[in-house]
Amino acid sequence: MRIGELAERAGTTTRTLRYYESRGLLPARRAVNGYRTYDEGDVRLLQQIRTLQDFGFELEETRPFVECLRAGHPAGDACPASLAVYRRKLAELDELIGRLQAVRDQVGAQLVRAEAELPGGPDPQCELGG
Repeated sequence: MRIGELAERAGTTTRTLRYYESRGLLPARRAVNGYRTYDEGDVRLLQQIRTLQDFGFELEETRPFVECLRAGHPAGDACPASLAVYRRKLAELDELIGRLQAVRDQVGAQLVRAEAELPGGPDPQCELGG
């Protein structure tokens, strides 16, 4: 298939596909007429990249998954390098969750303090979520 069809099937743009090609994530095969050509394996590569990016992975973090698929594995996460990226991403997410929980706790404490200082106690019309 040609680049336009691949872009349509993958739900992206030809510009994005050219960028992925320039980064070495998408193979740069050419037909004798000079047109880029792609196959179903390339659709799978793009689906893997898009799924990971939807999860918050940086483009470069998708590389081990793409290489795993290119090596003939049935899934992009069937290789040790992909698993290592998963582990790093989970650690990163755990750190972010911890930081967010700490901020939430601080905001909650500020709310309790501010409500306690109100003359006559908390204003029922200022309740959160109400």
